[in-house]
Amino acid sequence: MFIMAEFVRIYEENPNPKEIDRVVAVLKRGGLIIYPTDTVYGLGCDITNLKALERVALIKGIKLEKSNFSFVCHDLSNLSDYVKQINTTTFKILKRALPGPYTFILPGSNSLPNPFKKKKTVGIRVPANNIALEIVKKLGNPIISTSIHDEDEVIEYTTDPELILEKWDNLVDLVIDGGYGDNEASTVIDLSEDEPTVIRQGKGSLDIL
Repeated sequence: MFIMAEFVRIYEENPNPKEIDRVVAVLKRGGLIIYPTDTVYGLGCDITNLKALERVALIKGIKLEKSNFSFVCHDLSNLSDYVKQINTTTFKILKRALPGPYTFILPGSNSLPNPFKKKKTVGIRVPANNIALEIVKKLGNPIISTSIHDEDEVIEYTTDPELILEKWDNLVDLVIDGGYGDNEASTVIDLSEDEPTVIRQGKGSLDIL
C-alpha cells in the first residue's frame, strides 16, 4: 500500500502543542513516525499498538519478538512499568546521564508489553530533545525507537529531514522536520548486570560511569 507521509515542521526550542497533538494522533491510530532525537533520527510507534510494532519489525526485516527496539520515555518516573527494581548505583548513573544521548540496557519487568514479555532486558532512552520528550509525554506512554540507517557506504545516517522524507515517504505515516539530525548514534551501556558494560561507544561520554 502506498502511503504519502505527512511532513511536519516542529521547532525543538519551543515545540508547538498543536503539532505535537497532530503527531500523537497519528501514533494513537497505529501510525509510524520518523522523529528527531539528540542523536540520529529514529523510526517509532506507540509501544502499546501491536499492528504498528509489527509494521516496524517488517520494515526492519526482523521478527518482532527478536527485536531490540529501545523505549523512548519522557523521564524516569515510569521506569518501574518496564524495568525490574534497580539498585542505587544504577539509578545514580541514570540520573546523571538522562536526558542524554544514551541507551541503557536494563532488566525487563513482567509488565512489558506482550510482544516483549519474554525479553530479559529492555533498552531505555530519555533523549535530550524537546520534540521527542513532548511526544511521549502527551501520548502517555513510551514510543519505540530504532535508528534509520542510510544505504550510503560513507554516511551511516541521513541527517536531512527532506531526504528522509524522500526515502521513507511510502513506508511511514509522518516525518517530523526537527532540523538537521546528528550522524552519531547513542552510547549503549548495559546496566543489567553487576558491572556496567559499554556495548557501543557513541555520542554520549563515558564520564557518567
